[in-house]
Amino acid sequence: MVKLVTFLGNPGAQHEATRHNIAWMIARENPLTKGLNWQKKFKGVYAQTTINTEKTFFLKPETYLNKSGESVQALMQFYKINPQEILVVHDDLELDFGQIGFKTGGGLAGHNGLRSIAAALGTSDFHRFRLGISRPSHGDVTSYVLSKFSSEERDVLPFYLERAGEVLEYCLQEGIEAAERNYRKKVVI
Repeated sequence: MVKLVTFLGNPGAQHEATRHNIAWMIARENPLTKGLNWQKKFKGVYAQTTINTEKTFFLKPETYLNKSGESVQALMQFYKINPQEILVVHDDLELDFGQIGFKTGGGLAGHNGLRSIAAALGTSDFHRFRLGISRPSHGDVTSYVLSKFSSEERDVLPFYLERAGEVLEYCLQEGIEAAERNYRKKVVI
C-alpha cells in the first residue's frame, strides 16, 4: 500500500513549466491533490488525505531535484513510513513523451532525484510512477530536462497530465500491484 506520494520537481518560477517539473504539474492540476491544505515542512510542502480509509501523504520536495532525498527521508522518519510504502512520481527520459509506466526498484537511469532518494533511504526498492518526456535527439540532457516543452508537446500536455493523473488515482485506489500490472508501460495520448 502507498502511504506517501512524492512529486519530484524544482522550486521557482523559472522551473515551473519545464520537463523536470511534469510531476509537480500533475500535483497542481489533479483533483485528488488540488484542494488539499499544503503545508511547509520537511524541506518541502506536504498535504494529507484519506484514501480507502488509509492516511496518505503527498510531498513536493523544495530542495531542488538533486537533494529530494533529504525531504523524503524527513517526512518518512516523522510518520514512520517504509521505503516500500512510497511512490515517487518523476519525469523519465527513457519513455517517450505521452508514455507512462510503473516500476519498483531497479536502476535509477541517471535521474538525480531518484539517486538522492535512494541514497537517503539506503535502498532503491521503492515504487515509481514514470512520466515520459523523451530523450533529446541531440544536445545536453541537463539543458533538455530544464527546458520547457515544445509547442507541439504543449498542445497535448493538458490531456497528458489529465490521463496520467487518472492513472495515479487508479493506483492509489486499486493498489500499486494493479497499477504495475495494467500500466507497466503504456501510451496515454
